[in-house]
Amino acid sequence: MHKFGDVVLTQIQFVDTFEVKIRPALVLFEDWGNIVVAGITSNKEMDGISLSRKEGAIKESVIKLNYVFTVSDAMIQKTLFTLPSQKKNIVRLAFMKKLQE
Repeated sequence: MHKFGDVVLTQIQFVDTFEVKIRPALVLFEDWGNIVVAGITSNKEMDGISLSRKEGAIKESVIKLNYVFTVSDAMIQKTLFTLPSQKKNIVRLAFMKKLQE
């Protein structure tokens, strides 16, 4: 079972193509086998929440709360790491703010 704050390596399909790629993503929640995740990119020019090597990322990255999608457990290859509590709180507050926009 995946939980909020887990960073996983998962298959995702981009909205502008039928291509499926393996990318890191942040688990927001899991319900009935559906895992809702936010994409993570190493493109630091994109909007989102910064994710540092110190927090567990392989390289400096950005959590994109504007890129949320659902994957199945079969699409997840592995859990990479779990965010520290302080970063989880930042993500939680930012996601709640995004939902209220």
